[in-house]
Amino acid sequence: MAKATSVKFYNGKTIPALGLGTWKSKPGEVELAVKAALDIGYRHIDCAYVYGNEKEVGDAIAAKIKEGVVKREDLFITSKLWNTFHQPELVKGALLQTLENLQLQYLDLYLVHWPQAYKEGGDLFPADESGKIQFSDVDYLYTWKAMEPLVGAGLVRSIGISNFNSGQVERLLKVATIKPVTNQVECHPYLNQKKLQEFCEARGIKLTAYSPLGSPDRPWAKPDEPQLMDDPKLKAIADRLGKTVAQVLIRYQIDRGNIVIPKSANPARIASNFQVFDFKLSDEDLKLINTFDCNGRFVPMTGSFGHQYHPFENDEF
Repeated sequence: MAKATSVKFYNGKTIPALGLGTWKSKPGEVELAVKAALDIGYRHIDCAYVYGNEKEVGDAIAAKIKEGVVKREDLFITSKLWNTFHQPELVKGALLQTLENLQLQYLDLYLVHWPQAYKEGGDLFPADESGKIQFSDVDYLYTWKAMEPLVGAGLVRSIGISNFNSGQVERLLKVATIKPVTNQVECHPYLNQKKLQEFCEARGIKLTAYSPLGSPDRPWAKPDEPQLMDDPKLKAIADRLGKTVAQVLIRYQIDRGNIVIPKSANPARIASNFQVFDFKLSDEDLKLINTFDCNGRFVPMTGSFGHQYHPFENDEF
C-alpha cells in the first residue's frame, strides 16, 4: 500500500494529508466506518461535537488501540468547538466534553467550527418560535483568546479555524498570540477557494478541504442541482487515468498542497478513497479542473444568514 503523504504546519507538527470525515455519518455507522478506516491505513480522523457521533468515534479509536492496530501517537484527531460555546468561559468545558466523548487525553487539532456564535445554554441550534436561529453576539476574537491556553495546558497540540473568510482571518491574526495552523473550508472544483488558499498560505496557514466530493448526501440538496461527481469533464479525466472521480477529486486537493477529509461510511468507498497515493494529476489537469470553479457552494449555512459574523455574506472570499 502506498504511504499517505503528510502536510507540515508552521509550528513544525505534521498532519496526514488525507483524513476520514465524519459529518453526517449516522449512529451505528460511524463506529464501523472509523474502524474500517484505521484498518485500511487512515491515521487522521476529523470529528466535531455538533456531529453528535463523537462517542462512537471514540469507541472505534479505543477498540483499535486495544487491538494493537494503532497507537495513540500514530493518530491525528481533530474536533471542533461548536457555535453555542463561543463564550470564553465555555471553551475549555466544551473541549473537555469532546475529550471525554473521544476517550482521549488530548486532541491533535481543535478548530473554531464557525466564526458566528449562537445563543448559549440550550439547544445546539437554538431557535425562536418561528424556527429562526437565535444568535449570540460573542466576538470570535474573544473565543480565540480562550482557545490559546488549551495548547499550553497540553489539551490540544494545535488550534485552527473553520469557515473563516479572508477578512476574518486577517482580523484574527491581529490579536492572535498563537496563529491558526489551518482554515478548514468547503473546497472542490466548483468552489476551488484559490484566492482564499493563496491568502492563507501567504500567512502560513494551510487549507483543509471539506466536502471535497461535492457533499452529494447533503440533506438540503435539490433535485435539479448539479452533482460534482457526475461532471463529464471529471469523468473523462478519471477514465483516462484509470481512477474513480472521487479519487481524482481527492488527489486534486493533495496536489494543490491542501489537507482533504472526504466522508464515507461505506468500507469499500473508504478503501477506494485511500488509493490516491500511486498517481498524481498533471499541471495541465490541475489547470483544467481549476476552470470548473463557479462559486458553487454546497454548504451555505443559510440558518446563520443575517449574523454579523456570517462568513459568506460580505467578503469576496
